[in-house]
Amino acid sequence: GIHKNVLVFDFKSLYPSIIRTFNIDPVALIESKSLTEPQIIPGFRGGSFSRDKSILSSMLDTLWKARDKAKQSNDKVLSNAIKIIMNSFYGVLGSAGCRFYDTKLASSITMRGHWVLNESKDWFHKNGLKVIYGDTDSVFVSLEDSEYSFDEAKVLEAKLNKWWQQKIDTEFGITSKLEMEFETHYSPFFMPTIRGAEAGSKKRYAGKLHLNDGSTKIIFKGLESVRSDWTELAKNFQKTLFELIFSEQPCYKFVEDTIAKLNSGALNGHCIYQKRIRQDLSSYVKTTPPQIRAARQANERYGREIYKKGSVIKYVISVNGPYEVNDANDSNQPALDYEHYISKQLFPIAESILHTTQRKVLSLFEKQLSLI
Repeated sequence: GIHKNVLVFDFKSLYPSIIRTFNIDPVALIESKSLTEPQIIPGFRGGSFSRDKSILSSMLDTLWKARDKAKQSNDKVLSNAIKIIMNSFYGVLGSAGCRFYDTKLASSITMRGHWVLNESKDWFHKNGLKVIYGDTDSVFVSLEDSEYSFDEAKVLEAKLNKWWQQKIDTEFGITSKLEMEFETHYSPFFMPTIRGAEAGSKKRYAGKLHLNDGSTKIIFKGLESVRSDWTELAKNFQKTLFELIFSEQPCYKFVEDTIAKLNSGALNGHCIYQKRIRQDLSSYVKTTPPQIRAARQANERYGREIYKKGSVIKYVISVNGPYEVNDANDSNQPALDYEHYISKQLFPIAESILHTTQRKVLSLFEKQLSLI
Protein backbone atom coordinates (compact mmCIF):
# COMPACT_ATOMS: atom_id res chain seq x y z
CA GLY A 1 0.00 0.00 0.00
CA ILE A 2 0.93 3.66 0.40
CA HIS A 3 3.23 4.91 3.17
CA LYS A 4 3.68 8.60 3.97
CA ASN A 5 7.39 8.53 4.81
CA VAL A 6 9.87 5.78 3.98
CA LEU A 7 13.62 5.81 4.54
CA VAL A 8 15.88 3.45 2.60
CA PHE A 9 19.07 2.26 4.29
CA ASP A 10 21.65 0.47 2.20
CA PHE A 11 24.64 -1.61 3.29
CA LYS A 12 27.70 -0.29 1.50
CA SER A 13 29.06 -3.18 -0.63
CA LEU A 14 27.43 -5.75 1.64
CA TYR A 15 29.04 -8.96 0.32
CA PRO A 16 32.60 -7.54 0.17
CA SER A 17 32.15 -6.11 3.69
CA ILE A 18 31.00 -9.54 4.93
CA ILE A 19 34.10 -11.15 3.40
CA ARG A 20 36.27 -8.52 5.14
CA THR A 21 34.50 -8.78 8.50
CA PHE A 22 34.17 -12.57 8.78
CA ASN A 23 37.40 -13.41 6.90
CA ILE A 24 35.60 -15.58 4.35
CA ASP A 25 38.44 -16.84 2.20
CA PRO A 26 39.67 -20.15 0.64
CA VAL A 27 42.91 -20.04 2.64
CA ALA A 28 41.11 -19.21 5.89
CA LEU A 29 38.68 -22.09 5.24
CA ILE A 30 41.54 -24.61 4.90
CA GLU A 31 43.52 -23.19 7.83
CA SER A 32 40.51 -23.40 10.16
CA LYS A 33 40.53 -27.21 9.96
CA SER A 34 43.63 -27.40 12.15
CA LEU A 35 42.48 -24.72 14.64
CA THR A 36 40.46 -24.88 17.85
CA GLU A 37 37.09 -23.18 18.27
CA PRO A 38 38.38 -19.94 19.88
CA GLN A 39 40.72 -19.47 16.90
CA ILE A 40 38.04 -19.64 14.21
CA ILE A 41 35.12 -17.52 12.95
CA PRO A 42 32.00 -19.63 12.31
CA GLY A 43 30.42 -19.66 8.87
CA PHE A 44 27.52 -21.62 7.38
CA ARG A 45 26.97 -25.13 5.99
CA GLY A 46 29.83 -26.46 8.10
CA GLY A 47 32.29 -23.75 7.07
CA SER A 48 34.58 -21.94 9.49
CA PHE A 49 37.45 -19.53 8.95
CA SER A 50 40.81 -18.69 10.48
CA ARG A 51 40.93 -15.36 12.26
CA ASP A 52 44.40 -14.55 10.96
CA LYS A 53 45.28 -16.02 7.58
CA SER A 54 43.54 -14.90 4.38
CA ILE A 55 44.13 -13.36 0.98
CA LEU A 56 40.83 -11.80 -0.04
CA SER A 57 40.32 -9.59 3.02
CA SER A 58 43.54 -7.62 2.50
CA MET A 59 42.85 -7.31 -1.25
CA LEU A 60 39.37 -5.97 -0.52
CA ASP A 61 40.74 -3.56 2.07
CA THR A 62 42.95 -2.08 -0.65
CA LEU A 63 40.09 -1.89 -3.15
CA TRP A 64 37.78 -0.39 -0.51
CA LYS A 65 40.20 2.50 0.09
CA ALA A 66 40.64 2.99 -3.66
CA ARG A 67 36.88 3.22 -4.15
CA ASP A 68 36.51 5.73 -1.32
CA LYS A 69 39.23 7.83 -2.97
CA ALA A 70 37.46 7.61 -6.33
CA LYS A 71 34.20 8.71 -4.70
CA GLN A 72 35.92 11.70 -3.07
CA SER A 73 37.28 12.67 -6.50
CA ASN A 74 33.78 12.25 -7.97
CA ASP A 75 35.17 9.71 -10.42
CA LYS A 76 31.97 7.70 -10.91
CA VAL A 77 33.38 5.47 -13.63
CA LEU A 78 36.35 4.33 -11.53
CA SER A 79 34.18 3.96 -8.43
CA ASN A 80 31.73 1.72 -10.30
CA ALA A 81 34.55 -0.32 -11.87
CA ILE A 82 36.04 -1.01 -8.44
CA LYS A 83 32.60 -1.89 -7.08
CA ILE A 84 32.15 -4.49 -9.85
CA ILE A 85 35.59 -5.99 -9.12
CA MET A 86 34.80 -6.19 -5.39
CA ASN A 87 31.48 -7.91 -6.01
CA SER A 88 33.15 -10.37 -8.39
CA PHE A 89 35.02 -11.84 -5.40
CA TYR A 90 31.73 -13.36 -4.23
CA GLY A 91 30.69 -14.20 -7.80
CA VAL A 92 33.69 -16.42 -8.55
CA LEU A 93 33.54 -18.17 -5.18
CA GLY A 94 29.97 -19.17 -6.03
CA SER A 95 30.85 -20.41 -9.51
CA ALA A 96 31.60 -24.09 -10.08
CA GLY A 97 34.11 -23.04 -12.74
CA CYS A 98 36.34 -21.36 -10.15
CA ARG A 99 39.23 -23.44 -8.79
CA PHE A 100 38.45 -22.15 -5.28
CA TYR A 101 34.74 -23.02 -5.51
CA ASP A 102 33.25 -24.38 -2.31
CA THR A 103 29.61 -24.13 -1.22
CA LYS A 104 30.85 -23.29 2.29
CA LEU A 105 32.39 -20.08 0.93
CA ALA A 106 29.44 -18.80 -1.12
CA SER A 107 26.86 -19.87 1.49
CA SER A 108 28.81 -18.22 4.29
CA ILE A 109 28.52 -14.96 2.36
CA THR A 110 24.87 -15.12 1.23
CA MET A 111 23.51 -16.64 4.44
CA ARG A 112 25.47 -14.16 6.52
CA GLY A 113 23.89 -11.45 4.36
CA HIS A 114 20.42 -12.76 5.21
CA TRP A 115 21.38 -12.79 8.88
CA VAL A 116 22.64 -9.21 8.71
CA LEU A 117 19.44 -7.96 7.08
CA ASN A 118 17.17 -9.84 9.49
CA GLU A 119 19.11 -8.61 12.51
CA SER A 120 18.90 -5.06 11.14
CA LYS A 121 15.15 -5.47 10.67
CA ASP A 122 14.79 -6.60 14.29
CA TRP A 123 16.84 -3.58 15.43
CA PHE A 124 14.52 -1.18 13.62
CA HIS A 125 11.45 -2.91 15.08
CA LYS A 126 12.87 -2.68 18.61
CA ASN A 127 13.39 1.04 18.02
CA GLY A 128 9.74 1.56 17.15
CA LEU A 129 10.11 1.54 13.37
CA LYS A 130 8.48 -0.76 10.85
CA VAL A 131 10.45 -2.45 8.09
CA ILE A 132 8.12 -2.81 5.09
CA TYR A 133 10.54 -4.26 2.55
CA GLY A 134 14.04 -5.66 2.24
CA ASP A 135 16.19 -6.14 -0.83
CA THR A 136 19.57 -7.87 -1.28
CA ASP A 137 21.38 -5.18 0.70
CA SER A 138 18.69 -2.60 1.53
CA VAL A 139 16.06 -2.05 4.21
CA PHE A 140 12.96 0.10 3.61
CA VAL A 141 11.72 1.63 6.87
CA SER A 142 8.34 3.30 7.40
CA LEU A 143 8.28 6.22 9.86
CA GLU A 144 4.54 5.97 10.50
CA ASP A 145 3.60 5.73 14.21
CA SER A 146 7.24 6.23 15.25
CA GLU A 147 8.99 8.95 17.25
CA TYR A 148 11.41 9.65 14.39
CA SER A 149 11.13 12.14 11.53
CA PHE A 150 12.80 11.94 8.13
CA ASP A 151 15.48 14.49 9.08
CA GLU A 152 16.78 12.04 11.72
CA ALA A 153 17.85 9.49 9.11
CA LYS A 154 21.54 10.13 9.76
CA VAL A 155 20.96 9.67 13.49
CA LEU A 156 19.47 6.24 12.82
CA GLU A 157 22.36 5.42 10.48
CA ALA A 158 24.93 6.25 13.20
CA LYS A 159 23.00 4.32 15.88
CA LEU A 160 22.70 1.19 13.75
CA ASN A 161 26.37 1.19 12.74
CA LYS A 162 27.43 1.59 16.38
CA TRP A 163 25.10 -1.27 17.36
CA TRP A 164 26.63 -3.50 14.69
CA GLN A 165 30.17 -2.74 15.91
CA GLN A 166 29.20 -3.74 19.44
CA LYS A 167 27.27 -6.84 18.34
CA ILE A 168 30.04 -8.21 16.12
CA ASP A 169 32.64 -7.58 18.81
CA THR A 170 30.53 -9.22 21.55
CA GLU A 171 29.41 -12.29 19.57
CA PHE A 172 32.51 -12.97 17.48
CA GLY A 173 35.37 -10.98 18.98
CA ILE A 174 36.14 -9.31 15.65
CA THR A 175 35.90 -5.79 14.23
CA SER A 176 32.81 -5.01 12.16
CA LYS A 177 33.44 -3.61 8.71
CA LEU A 178 29.74 -3.46 7.94
CA GLU A 179 28.62 0.03 7.00
CA MET A 180 24.98 0.99 6.71
CA GLU A 181 24.21 4.22 4.86
CA PHE A 182 21.03 6.29 4.64
CA GLU A 183 20.30 6.37 0.93
CA THR A 184 16.85 7.68 0.07
CA HIS A 185 13.78 9.42 1.48
CA TYR A 186 10.46 8.68 -0.23
CA SER A 187 7.32 10.61 0.63
CA PRO A 188 4.95 9.06 -0.24
CA PHE A 189 5.95 5.50 -1.16
CA PHE A 190 3.81 2.84 -2.82
CA MET A 191 4.26 -0.91 -3.17
CA PRO A 192 1.65 -3.02 -4.97
CA THR A 193 0.58 -6.34 -3.53
CA ILE A 194 0.95 -9.72 -5.17
CA ARG A 195 -2.36 -10.58 -6.83
CA GLY A 196 -4.63 -12.37 -4.41
CA ALA A 197 -2.33 -11.76 -1.41
CA GLU A 198 -1.53 -9.10 1.16
CA ALA A 199 2.24 -9.31 0.71
CA GLY A 200 4.09 -6.81 -1.45
CA SER A 201 5.67 -7.87 -4.73
CA LYS A 202 9.46 -8.00 -5.00
CA LYS A 203 11.42 -5.23 -6.73
CA ARG A 204 8.25 -3.35 -7.69
CA TYR A 205 7.48 0.01 -6.15
CA ALA A 206 7.11 3.73 -6.79
CA GLY A 207 7.88 6.70 -4.64
CA LYS A 208 8.34 10.46 -4.64
CA LEU A 209 12.05 10.90 -4.07
CA HIS A 210 13.09 13.95 -2.03
CA LEU A 211 16.48 15.28 -3.16
CA ASN A 212 19.00 17.31 -1.18
CA ASP A 213 18.26 20.50 -3.13
CA GLY A 214 14.61 20.37 -2.06
CA SER A 215 13.28 19.11 -5.40
CA THR A 216 11.29 15.91 -5.86
CA LYS A 217 11.07 13.25 -8.53
CA ILE A 218 8.86 10.18 -8.89
CA ILE A 219 10.85 6.94 -9.16
CA PHE A 220 9.37 3.76 -10.64
CA LYS A 221 11.01 0.39 -10.00
CA GLY A 222 9.82 -2.68 -11.89
CA LEU A 223 6.44 -1.13 -12.72
CA GLU A 224 4.86 -0.71 -16.13
CA SER A 225 6.30 2.75 -16.84
CA VAL A 226 9.86 1.39 -16.92
CA ARG A 227 9.17 -1.83 -18.81
CA SER A 228 9.98 -1.92 -22.51
CA ASP A 229 7.14 -4.35 -23.31
CA TRP A 230 4.34 -1.98 -22.24
CA THR A 231 2.78 0.66 -24.47
CA GLU A 232 3.30 4.41 -24.23
CA LEU A 233 -0.40 4.55 -23.37
CA ALA A 234 0.21 2.54 -20.18
CA LYS A 235 3.44 4.34 -19.28
CA ASN A 236 2.00 7.84 -19.63
CA PHE A 237 -1.17 6.80 -17.81
CA GLN A 238 0.77 5.40 -14.87
CA LYS A 239 3.07 8.41 -14.53
CA THR A 240 0.24 10.92 -14.50
CA LEU A 241 -1.96 8.78 -12.25
CA PHE A 242 0.79 8.44 -9.64
CA GLU A 243 1.59 12.15 -9.80
CA LEU A 244 -2.04 12.91 -8.98
CA ILE A 245 -2.26 10.34 -6.17
CA PHE A 246 1.06 11.35 -4.60
CA SER A 247 -0.14 14.98 -4.68
CA GLU A 248 -3.46 13.86 -3.10
CA GLN A 249 -5.44 15.07 -6.13
CA PRO A 250 -8.65 13.47 -7.44
CA CYS A 251 -8.17 11.06 -10.35
CA TYR A 252 -11.71 10.51 -11.58
CA LYS A 253 -11.69 13.08 -14.41
CA PHE A 254 -8.20 12.09 -15.62
CA VAL A 255 -9.16 8.41 -15.87
CA GLU A 256 -12.52 9.27 -17.46
CA ASP A 257 -10.83 11.53 -20.04
CA THR A 258 -8.16 8.93 -20.85
CA ILE A 259 -10.75 6.23 -21.55
CA ALA A 260 -12.78 8.66 -23.69
CA LYS A 261 -9.73 9.72 -25.72
CA LEU A 262 -8.73 6.09 -26.21
CA ASN A 263 -12.17 5.13 -27.50
CA SER A 264 -12.21 8.15 -29.84
CA GLY A 265 -8.98 7.04 -31.51
CA ALA A 266 -7.01 10.07 -30.27
CA LEU A 267 -4.46 7.82 -28.53
CA ASN A 268 -3.95 5.26 -31.30
CA GLY A 269 -0.35 6.33 -31.75
CA HIS A 270 0.37 5.44 -28.10
CA CYS A 271 -1.05 1.90 -28.37
CA ILE A 272 1.95 0.30 -30.06
CA TYR A 273 3.76 -2.65 -28.47
CA GLN A 274 7.41 -3.27 -29.20
CA LYS A 275 9.10 -6.62 -28.61
CA ARG A 276 12.16 -8.51 -29.73
CA ILE A 277 11.66 -11.93 -31.34
CA ARG A 278 13.75 -14.32 -29.25
CA GLN A 279 13.47 -17.54 -31.27
CA ASP A 280 12.93 -18.67 -34.85
CA LEU A 281 9.31 -18.10 -35.86
CA SER A 282 8.94 -21.78 -36.71
CA SER A 283 9.83 -22.81 -33.14
CA TYR A 284 6.57 -21.40 -31.75
CA VAL A 285 4.24 -24.39 -31.98
CA LYS A 286 2.37 -24.98 -28.72
CA THR A 287 1.73 -21.30 -28.06
CA THR A 288 1.90 -18.31 -30.35
CA PRO A 289 2.56 -14.98 -28.58
CA PRO A 290 0.97 -11.90 -30.18
CA GLN A 291 4.28 -10.57 -31.52
CA ILE A 292 4.87 -13.87 -33.33
CA ARG A 293 1.40 -13.82 -34.89
CA ALA A 294 1.98 -10.26 -36.03
CA ALA A 295 5.42 -11.18 -37.45
CA ARG A 296 4.13 -14.18 -39.39
CA GLN A 297 1.26 -12.18 -40.86
CA ALA A 298 3.62 -9.32 -41.79
CA ASN A 299 6.06 -11.66 -43.55
CA GLU A 300 3.18 -13.13 -45.50
CA ARG A 301 1.80 -9.68 -46.31
CA TYR A 302 5.13 -8.36 -47.58
CA GLY A 303 6.01 -11.58 -49.35
CA ARG A 304 9.44 -11.85 -47.79
CA GLU A 305 11.07 -12.58 -44.42
CA ILE A 306 11.27 -9.17 -42.79
CA TYR A 307 10.89 -10.50 -39.25
CA LYS A 308 12.99 -13.34 -37.85
CA LYS A 309 14.96 -14.26 -34.72
CA GLY A 310 16.52 -11.11 -33.28
CA SER A 311 14.17 -8.69 -35.05
CA VAL A 312 12.25 -6.03 -33.16
CA ILE A 313 8.61 -5.79 -34.14
CA LYS A 314 6.09 -3.05 -33.47
CA TYR A 315 2.46 -4.10 -33.41
CA VAL A 316 -0.99 -3.22 -32.11
CA ILE A 317 -3.88 -5.35 -30.94
CA SER A 318 -6.70 -4.89 -33.43
CA VAL A 319 -10.22 -6.27 -33.48
CA ASN A 320 -8.77 -9.00 -35.73
CA GLY A 321 -5.85 -9.76 -33.41
CA PRO A 322 -2.18 -8.63 -33.43
CA TYR A 323 -1.22 -6.48 -36.41
CA GLU A 324 2.29 -5.28 -37.35
CA VAL A 325 2.65 -1.51 -37.74
CA ASN A 326 5.44 -0.12 -39.89
CA ASP A 327 3.66 2.70 -41.64
CA ALA A 328 1.49 5.23 -39.81
CA ASN A 329 -0.51 5.74 -43.03
CA ASP A 330 -1.32 2.06 -43.54
CA SER A 331 -4.88 2.19 -44.86
CA ASN A 332 -5.29 -1.56 -44.37
CA GLN A 333 -4.74 -1.45 -40.60
CA PRO A 334 -7.90 -2.75 -38.86
CA ALA A 335 -9.56 -0.87 -36.01
CA LEU A 336 -7.92 -1.22 -32.62
CA ASP A 337 -9.40 -3.42 -29.92
CA TYR A 338 -9.98 -0.74 -27.29
CA GLU A 339 -11.41 -3.28 -24.85
CA HIS A 340 -7.99 -4.96 -24.82
CA TYR A 341 -6.19 -1.71 -24.01
CA ILE A 342 -8.67 -0.76 -21.30
CA SER A 343 -8.66 -4.17 -19.60
CA LYS A 344 -5.02 -5.19 -20.16
CA GLN A 345 -3.14 -1.88 -20.07
CA LEU A 346 -5.08 0.74 -18.12
CA PHE A 347 -7.10 -1.26 -15.60
CA PRO A 348 -4.21 -3.27 -14.01
CA ILE A 349 -2.31 -0.03 -13.36
CA ALA A 350 -5.35 1.75 -11.93
CA GLU A 351 -6.51 -1.22 -9.85
CA SER A 352 -3.12 -1.72 -8.18
CA ILE A 353 -3.19 1.67 -6.47
CA LEU A 354 -6.75 3.01 -6.64
CA HIS A 355 -8.33 0.13 -4.73
CA THR A 356 -6.68 1.50 -1.56
CA THR A 357 -6.94 5.23 -2.32
CA GLN A 358 -9.80 6.20 -4.64
CA ARG A 359 -11.79 3.02 -5.15
CA LYS A 360 -14.72 4.91 -6.65
CA VAL A 361 -12.64 5.66 -9.76
CA LEU A 362 -12.51 1.94 -10.60
CA SER A 363 -16.24 2.05 -11.31
CA LEU A 364 -15.31 3.79 -14.58
CA PHE A 365 -13.67 0.59 -15.77
CA GLU A 366 -16.57 -1.59 -14.63
CA LYS A 367 -18.98 0.67 -16.49
CA GLN A 368 -16.83 0.84 -19.62
CA LEU A 369 -16.19 -2.91 -19.87
CA SER A 370 -19.84 -3.72 -19.25
CA LEU A 371 -20.80 -1.38 -22.14
CA ILE A 372 -18.28 -3.05 -24.45
